[in-house]
Amino acid sequence: MYYSDQTTLFLDGQFVKAKDARTDLFSQTLHYGYGTFEGIRAYKTVNGTKIFKSHEHFDRLRKSCALVGIPFHYSSEELTQISYQVLERNNLSDAYLRPLVFCSPNMSLTAPKEVSVMITAWEWGKYLGDQLVKVCISSYQRPNPKSVKVEAKVCGHYINSILATTEAKSRGFDEGLLLDSRGFVAEGPGANFFFEKEGVLYTPPLGNILPGITRATVLEICHELDIPVEEKLFSPEDLFEADSAFFCGTAAEIIGIESIEGNPMKKTWKNSLGAIVQEAYKCIVLDKSYSYVIV
Repeated sequence: MYYSDQTTLFLDGQFVKAKDARTDLFSQTLHYGYGTFEGIRAYKTVNGTKIFKSHEHFDRLRKSCALVGIPFHYSSEELTQISYQVLERNNLSDAYLRPLVFCSPNMSLTAPKEVSVMITAWEWGKYLGDQLVKVCISSYQRPNPKSVKVEAKVCGHYINSILATTEAKSRGFDEGLLLDSRGFVAEGPGANFFFEKEGVLYTPPLGNILPGITRATVLEICHELDIPVEEKLFSPEDLFEADSAFFCGTAAEIIGIESIEGNPMKKTWKNSLGAIVQEAYKCIVLDKSYSYVIV
């Protein structure tokens, strides 16, 4: 699914066939989840293949490494150029890129002295599909920011995400919505969250969530289109009177929410602020003007 016999990836300074790539079974990343990664999308735009906000993603990758003490010396520009080569060598335009920083063999609980860097790519549709999703409030909380660096995109953090999504699907929902350690709404397992109420979009503030690149793009769109948006804390009960809601993330892009715990949104998606943001986002990633998008 993610690679074939012909797939080429970047690994530690070389371009190699994915089927021939090897790693050490005693890596700290494999044993302890001590590694960092990014999810980035490339699009076939009107101006050719373009990686969306590559420098922002790689800046965050470098910051994630710094936050958890993983040595990492590539610049964002170097990583961007390597990523374009990965796309070209695999004849990909619309693709999902996965950079991964994984640690050398080390069974002690200490920072590594050496790391490996992989960048691979594959064709991947929207993570949550194209249909509105049914969401539940997860019984799992996001990790306490005093216990881990929640703003770092660390491999091991996603155990929490897997548990939340698995629980949601076992309950008959498409996805879960996690709270923070104080009971306020935080984010989805792999995406940030917005909801609309009386002409205003609301989203949780930074501090207990991953600072999403797509989330930042949504805030930019709202500024450009004069859509009121507030970053504030809110409870799950506040969502049951929401006019609309959506998840946003690189893998999911912008995906509308049909209901939360069986409570339907008051507005149809096509009449929501989220739908306006979704259309503007699509225009941005494809290098098209969204000046025609009217609020």
